[in-house]
Amino acid sequence: MSKQVIEYRGLPVGIVVPDEGRLRFIAVKFHVHDLDGHCFGSQAEVLTAIHTLLSRAGDGSRAA
Repeated sequence: MSKQVIEYRGLPVGIVVPDEGRLRFIAVKFHVHDLDGHCFGSQAEVLTAIHTLLSRAGDGSRAA
């Protein structure tokens, strides 16, 4: 697996890169920077974490 772009609500917000059998998230948008460097088991876990983060921040309607 190579790096893959992660989109949230149609906008690219970061990439994931393989890291010892997991996916390390690299944020490219400020709104998801709190997740930068975190490792996840799947892309679905990344998207769930992004959704949770933005919903908690009251910013679920915008990702850019």
